[in-house]
Amino acid sequence: MLCTWFDVWKHADVVRVGNRDELIVSTIAAAFGIITSVIGWAGILLNNRSFLAVYTFFLWICFALLVTPGYLTFKRRNFNLDGKVNSQWGGEFGLSEWLRIQNQLNCCGFFSPFVEAAVSQVCFSRSVLPGCKGPYMDFERFVLERWYTVIFGLVPFQIATIVVGLLCSNHITYRFGKGMMPKAYRLSMNSMALIMDNYARYAFSPPLAKYLAQRSTSQLAEQYGEDVASDVLARSRSNLQLDALPAEPYASGAQANSSLNTFSTKHDSFRRAT
Repeated sequence: MLCTWFDVWKHADVVRVGNRDELIVSTIAAAFGIITSVIGWAGILLNNRSFLAVYTFFLWICFALLVTPGYLTFKRRNFNLDGKVNSQWGGEFGLSEWLRIQNQLNCCGFFSPFVEAAVSQVCFSRSVLPGCKGPYMDFERFVLERWYTVIFGLVPFQIATIVVGLLCSNHITYRFGKGMMPKAYRLSMNSMALIMDNYARYAFSPPLAKYLAQRSTSQLAEQYGEDVASDVLARSRSNLQLDALPAEPYASGAQANSSLNTFSTKHDSFRRAT
């Protein structure tokens, strides 16, 4: 579409003059299709069901916009193209349109230089150039056939896209697209055994559990008071099965910090030794 609008293709100006309506509808369909694809791409990246629902709805609009220029070009070519070209040249076109088609197709006038012709340097009363009806009819047959063939060829892919969009939007959940770790990053049995061994060695060791309980209790005491902290510590000791450990009252200030720092130093040296 852009190549036609910017006159990149050969005889693109003839399409802009003779098939302007079909070209405008095709451009709108292409632009709306780009917007729809961006919405679908965002829905896939974000795993967003709302985005995919809007994407599926827009696919139907794209389908309608896609088949509209196909229907227009098919009807124009296969139903009385000769009469439509005659009516277009004599009723819709003016001198500027005649001149543009004459310059592109290297012809003069409709039937001859004496019938509905735009005078130019190469088109005048004694010009030997042929009339434009034959070249313009041949060009229209070729362009219109290629136009609706390409459009109708895209229809099956559009329908398949709609079906896939419906399936994805109806089955998307919070797990869609997640939990699929690449094989290179999946945990092996040896890795799991090592992780569980380290967890069992350190997480359930009484010194570390006691240290974590005291640290969390000191933070709670600073925020909510010693009574709440003592109650939380009692419950955590029962949950962590630390009842066998001797209960120690909450120590505030420098005493608690010095004891925690001493335990942290001992624990780090123990880990390095092991």
